[in-house]
Amino acid sequence: MTDFKNILDKAKEFEKKIKDSQNKISQITAEGVSGGDKVKITLNGDGEIVSIYLAPEILTEKSEMIGDLIIAAHSNARSSIKEKTKEEISKATGGLGIPGFKWPF
Repeated sequence: MTDFKNILDKAKEFEKKIKDSQNKISQITAEGVSGGDKVKITLNGDGEIVSIYLAPEILTEKSEMIGDLIIAAHSNARSSIKEKTKEEISKATGGLGIPGFKWPF
């Protein structure tokens, strides 16, 4: 019975670490840039856009080009969020992967 209790205790501890990690992840922000820093997008840990910056000189470009730069900056920010999320999860799990479990990104 002691082994089972130890397993349950460890599972509760692990669950708490995961919840703490999820809270930390939601607080993370990452900035993605493109066009030589003329387009900047900031995402939060949930992958939501928090801010978009377009340099005034970029606004004279064709809308397709601006769209491409926004997409590139968003992609750059998502990559950064993925990396930061992976690092936070690694801290919480002690580097253990959880087979079959997919995190938000």
